[in-house]
Formats: sequence, structure tokens, C-alpha cells
Amino acid sequence: MERFASAVAKFDGRILQRGFWLYVWTVSNGRDEVLYVGRTGDSSSHFASSPFSRLGQHLDLRPNAKGNALLKNLRAARLDPVKCTFDLFAIGPLFLEQSNLERHRQRRDIVAPLENALAVHLRDAGYRVIGMHGSRKEVDRKLFTRLLAMVNERFPKRPESRREPQ
Repeated sequence: MERFASAVAKFDGRILQRGFWLYVWTVSNGRDEVLYVGRTGDSSSHFASSPFSRLGQHLDLRPNAKGNALLKNLRAARLDPVKCTFDLFAIGPLFLEQSNLERHRQRRDIVAPLENALAVHLRDAGYRVIGMHGSRKEVDRKLFTRLLAMVNERFPKRPESRREPQ
């Protein structure tokens, strides 16, 4: 007989809402801890999914899975996802899902630089952030300041951090 164990998933129903969200995964295997910053409302269509929907996509173990960037980055960091614990911190929706591609792109172009700035901020605060983040657009400083109030409460600056937060 195979060995088995129990597992628990607990979440706030608000993460079911579709729209433009930012999120931070905290992933630990007991020895190592990494963060992964992401967002909903990417460039592939004019739809903006919920963080809950992205949760399953990010951790899809199938060899031909698409959209599982977190899984790929965990493996690159030599972390076995099956042996990890996961905590998803989501902020949003910053904007609701849009009805057409033009409005979607306008919101996307605000959220994408926030994702990048958040990853940089968490690295500067002393966290190990995995994954690539980049945007050529200007960060909405007013919106970023509001986000940091929530993020810094959840992820305070670590004593070993290199630089001051943005």
C-alpha cells in the first residue's frame, strides 16, 4: 500500500474575483524560502483571471502545461514543489476585468510596472525573489505607495537587506 498523508488548503474567497491583481507567493521547503511576484491580466488576451485561477496554472505539474512559471522557477531554484509549503498573498483587484482589448492593455500597462517594482522592492528588503520581472513603462508612484503599505506589513524589511526600500 502507498504511503499517504493529509494536506490542507485554506483561502479567502475574495481571491476568486477576476481582475488585475498583484500577488506574492512565499514558498518554503523548511530550509529555503523564496518569493515569487506575479500578476493577473497579462498580454495573452483581454481577460484578467483571478489569483485563484492562477494558483492552479502556476503549479500545474503536467509536462505540457502552459502558464506554470512558478513551478519552472521553483525547479530552477532546486526546490521540489511537492515538498514545499505555499502561501499566496494577493492584492486587488487593482482594476476590474475589462470588456475590450484596448482598455485591458491600458490597465495591464499600469499593473506590469508595479509587478516589476514590487519584485525589486522585496529583493531590496532582503528577500530571495525568483523569476524574471521587467517592464519599460513608468511606475504609478501613487498606486505603488498604496501597495507598499500592505506589502511592508506582510513582508517587513529584513536586517540583512542591501538597500533602502523604494
